[in-house]
Amino acid sequence: MSLVLPSELVVDRFLPTVRAMLATRLADRGLTQQEVAAELGVTQAAVSKYVAGEGGGDDRFRDDPETAATVDRIADGLASGEMDGYDALAELLSLVRSLEDRGPICELHEEVMPELRGLGCDLCVRGLDPDIRAERDVLANVRTAARTLAAIPAMAEAIPNVGTNVGMCLPNPDDETDVAAVPGRIYAMGGRIEIPANPEFGASKHVATAVLAANGVDPAVRGATNIATDDDLLAAAESMGIDPLEFDADYEDRADHLRTRFEERGTVPRITYHRGAFGIEPATYVFGPTAADAAELVEELLEAAG
Repeated sequence: MSLVLPSELVVDRFLPTVRAMLATRLADRGLTQQEVAAELGVTQAAVSKYVAGEGGGDDRFRDDPETAATVDRIADGLASGEMDGYDALAELLSLVRSLEDRGPICELHEEVMPELRGLGCDLCVRGLDPDIRAERDVLANVRTAARTLAAIPAMAEAIPNVGTNVGMCLPNPDDETDVAAVPGRIYAMGGRIEIPANPEFGASKHVATAVLAANGVDPAVRGATNIATDDDLLAAAESMGIDPLEFDADYEDRADHLRTRFEERGTVPRITYHRGAFGIEPATYVFGPTAADAAELVEELLEAAG
């Protein structure tokens, strides 16, 4: 038996094809060859070959609808600045896992190792831990939410002095370590939104407390973000059919207090707020099924408040 790892096929057949596809699509979107080379980590000479159709590769991947869709999504994101190298890598790794599950990579593997045919091989997908996959999905969602907040034109004015954070918990969370958020919080500096780091689990206390309190009452609510309390935003929420819930800022145990207020309401409202107290800045929490959902609601509120 000739031993060939699927990863060898990814390096030798998949990666050159995807690089050529990306180079062509980025060039079509107006990037110079130098910019394309910088994005892909290759030389300008390589980009020139890719764009000229001389980069080689495997038509199996070029003709695969999922590969084409993923490459288009990455090209759009890189060209617009809405996606960075980390996001592109996450997309490609997800694609590789999918193509290894009875896809083109699996097909190629059976060609170079005929002994695998007819075995119903599941070696590539057998080891995908669902817990690890859940963590990866949550981190990706929080990254998307943070980027959404940073792209909102009026967001700088909605960030309180203590900063904003956005978080999301794993299913059935136990404590703050099961909630992913942005370390150091998100701040407005000179009218720009600064996201200091990629999300991590256990990186937030305040937003994590709100998320855990909400999830304890309604498991479907797993995401939240905090913004400054503003009457125009509260009025905008009411105009959108949302009934904001006010709670007391001067509390000893925020988690218990929030859970009690949610239980009194009989549901977790999309928006809850307080007016502040001595040494406590007024704050509003926006909830959603995911962190990205919460961030999108903030965008809708700010647009409605005008």
